[in-house]
Order: sequence, then structure tokens, then C-alpha cells
Amino acid sequence: MKKTPKKLGQPIDQVLILAIKSSGQTHYKLGHATGVAPSQIDRLVSGERSISLETAAKLASELGLELRPRRG
Repeated sequence: MKKTPKKLGQPIDQVLILAIKSSGQTHYKLGHATGVAPSQIDRLVSGERSISLETAAKLASELGLELRPRRG
């Protein structure tokens, strides 16, 4: 069974990195499914690049995550 991130309040990039690593999908396959360049996913996972809300939404959808605004 795959682990999925469940902690609330974590930065979205950290949640997505954990979900990408836990998914077992290659960056190429994930990129093909989302329209996000595999090189962009590589840079996100390695911490070299921040993520836009649009890219986060694409990756989250493919990884079975839901983006919701934080209530403050």
C-alpha cells in the first residue's frame, strides 16, 4: 500500500515531493500524464525550483491529492 501525505499545514511543494516519491511513477510518466515537463518535476523534487499553483494543481490531481485553501 502506498503512503500518501496527510499532514495539514505543510508547504505544498513538500507535500507534492513526498507524494511524487511515494507514487512510484517516473518523472517522465508523471510529466506525460500532467503536461508538466519531466525536467521541471526533477527540479522540483531536487529543491532547485519552486512550484506555481497551476503546476501544483496538475500534479496534485494526478497524484490523488486535493488542494484547498488554508483556513486561518
